[in-house]
Amino acid sequence: MSNIIKIGIECENLEDEKTRWGVGHLTINLIESYIKNSFWHDKIELHLYFKSKIPRDPCLQNPILKKKIVKSFNSFNLFYHIFLPLKAQWDRIDVMFFPAYMLPPLYFKKTVVLLTEDVYYEYKYGKLPFRYRLAYRLFTNWAALKAWKILAISNTSKKGVIKAYKVTEEKVFVSHLGVKRETSQDELVARPYILYVGQMFSRRSAKEAILAFERIANKFPDLKLVMVGRDKYEPPIISDLVKRVNQDLGKERVIHYDYLENDDDIVRLYSHASLFVYISSREAFGLPPVEAAAQGVPVVVKENELNHELFGNSAFFVHDEKNVEEISAVLSEGLTNIEKREAMKREYGKISDKFNWDKFANTFFKSIYDEMA
Repeated sequence: MSNIIKIGIECENLEDEKTRWGVGHLTINLIESYIKNSFWHDKIELHLYFKSKIPRDPCLQNPILKKKIVKSFNSFNLFYHIFLPLKAQWDRIDVMFFPAYMLPPLYFKKTVVLLTEDVYYEYKYGKLPFRYRLAYRLFTNWAALKAWKILAISNTSKKGVIKAYKVTEEKVFVSHLGVKRETSQDELVARPYILYVGQMFSRRSAKEAILAFERIANKFPDLKLVMVGRDKYEPPIISDLVKRVNQDLGKERVIHYDYLENDDDIVRLYSHASLFVYISSREAFGLPPVEAAAQGVPVVVKENELNHELFGNSAFFVHDEKNVEEISAVLSEGLTNIEKREAMKREYGKISDKFNWDKFANTFFKSIYDEMA
């Protein structure tokens, strides 16, 4: 092997900027942190593999990156399972990173795969179309069996991955996701408002958050609920629920966006929110509330091991995420308990030091380099 380690990254998840949540967000920040840190430039060479196009992100135009569009007739399955593995092996990649949970069986060299227990529960108990659940069942278990290393994004998730996929502890390494502390003096909507960001489905209790807001709306007549994320309920329920609540309250108190094209709009929303609500029963990390906390916004989350790993005791906790009455009481406390809010904000000053993308990238690259060099 040469002195420089060639790491390939599957980057199809970057091609649609409008759906760049989750693995896409992780991937672009990993690449950005690599570019900023010259320490890795003479040790690691990044090869990025795209299906159809190279997005226009400034970082992706950097000549230090080796970028390839893999011709695959615009088919994801052909790209992911056939042409990408063949191309990466032809390029003599030393370690290939697959951030989208699945390992293609035709790739035979060293791999790192991101796994979460969420995808395990999705294929076993979720409501995705059968073909997606089958793909997760086949190719995440193949990843658990054949990957050289498995990336987990929290200590809590590592435990879940080991239990769900029956892998050894030594195979899994943890690198926490990162946040960027950004501020904005502009506002997208008038304050005060409670904010929710993330795709909406039963596990994240978006419906219950709306119903809880409805219960406290008269107590806080100037308060709004702003929600950003696509409705993934089966069947969809959010649009009709928002319409009904606004009609009952007599004006637009709940504002819902499927997505915001401009990242600055998200920064504005985080910066000026009075409270952030994200009462998910299970997450591998749960980036949105950490991003909110990094902006100094008190968060309402479920009482569980992960959220204590992320926030310690510096959150307003909900025990039963389906109990609308309890959620409404916690929202009220989150808005009115000034002493606890100020104590939480002081603790949140450490969030961006604890969870940042440069630390994520350094842990990721070091975990590979130390065993390969």
